Amino acid sequence: MRRRVAGIDEAGRGPLAGPVVAAAVILRPGCPIDGVADSKALSPDERGALSVSIRRDALCFGIGWADRAEIDALNILQATFLAMRRALLAMTLTPDHVLVDGNQLPYLGGLGKTLTARAIVGGDATEPAISAASILAKTARDSYMNHMDTLYPEYSFATHKGYGTPAHQRLLELHGPCPLHRRSFAPLRLKV
Repeated sequence: MRRRVAGIDEAGRGPLAGPVVAAAVILRPGCPIDGVADSKALSPDERGALSVSIRRDALCFGIGWADRAEIDALNILQATFLAMRRALLAMTLTPDHVLVDGNQLPYLGGLGKTLTARAIVGGDATEPAISAASILAKTARDSYMNHMDTLYPEYSFATHKGYGTPAHQRLLELHGPCPLHRRSFAPLRLKV
């Protein structure tokens, strides 16, 4: 029996607002998905089309979230690890091995069986399963922030997705933080 290998990546560690989102993807052996690459190297339209292909053609995938309150309570690293665990738990199959983009691994105990894992710096550019996960995480988070733009139009979340752009910081100065803003992040600690 062939080992099931899941790639895991996240989107949204750096923004001042919104959740951190992780995805886990197990690709079908011998069935590469054309165009899969690090999400940062793709246009929004390319990511959107690839997200549909990955959801359709991968053996399985899962998406996990940690919201603003969890980020503030745990810190961004631990909230990212929580989102990664949730992504694994959301999959219909349990992998045998996990490849995680970055230099640290989330706690993988208690997921139904003993998993082996490896952290890979720059894995989103070198491992197709991690690249696929980066696309799903980014498109899920961007879609959420686009929706939040309709609820909080004064912050223009559809434009900057919660990142600390000069425009976003100007809007924060003007309106103060909303419920999506991470109160534990330095630029917001003074505005609470």
